[in-house]
Amino acid sequence: MSLSPLLITLGKYVAGEFDNREQALAEPAWYVHLRLWQRPVDLFSEDSITLFAEQANIVNLDRPYRQRIMRLTAGENSADAPLKIQYYMLKNPSALIGAGSNPDLLKTLTVEQLDLLPGCILRVTQQELAPENFKFTANQPSETRCCFNYAGNNIQVSLGFAATATEFYSYDKGIDSETGKATWGAILGPYRYTKREQYSVEIPEC
Repeated sequence: MSLSPLLITLGKYVAGEFDNREQALAEPAWYVHLRLWQRPVDLFSEDSITLFAEQANIVNLDRPYRQRIMRLTAGENSADAPLKIQYYMLKNPSALIGAGSNPDLLKTLTVEQLDLLPGCILRVTQQELAPENFKFTANQPSETRCCFNYAGNNIQVSLGFAATATEFYSYDKGIDSETGKATWGAILGPYRYTKREQYSVEIPEC
């Protein structure tokens, strides 16, 4: 199955190494200086572009966290958004700590090492800013709840992002499941990342 040009463009925009240096310097009381890696991995390549993501505080780059898998694919039907993103969690996240900066660790990653997170899905829409230049916006459907178990605790998050060729805005937040209020993350607005390095997205031949 060939991948649509729009899906390939989304994959290229989202793949890369990012940080929010300018935001952290301008608003240090509200935004931690973070580095974000989103590396393509060879999973679900028959119909998807899949990325391994993790992030780290710039002062603790040796202690990255929030390891996750993002599967970018086409929408399932005409009523759906043209593109969607399905999240997975690693059964053993500690095995891949540091893979953002050391991609050799990802060579042994298999589908069997992942757990599907059914409610952790985003619908993606796009706006053409100029010919072949897009802004993608990914939102969680209102009827879904993104929850997973980590270290014996039930975690709920709200997911979302916007991406252009050079910027990635993360709206991810932790949610208190009892009150519905955000407890961490983009509480006062998105984390505004700038792409510092572009990662290659390999597209398999048909």
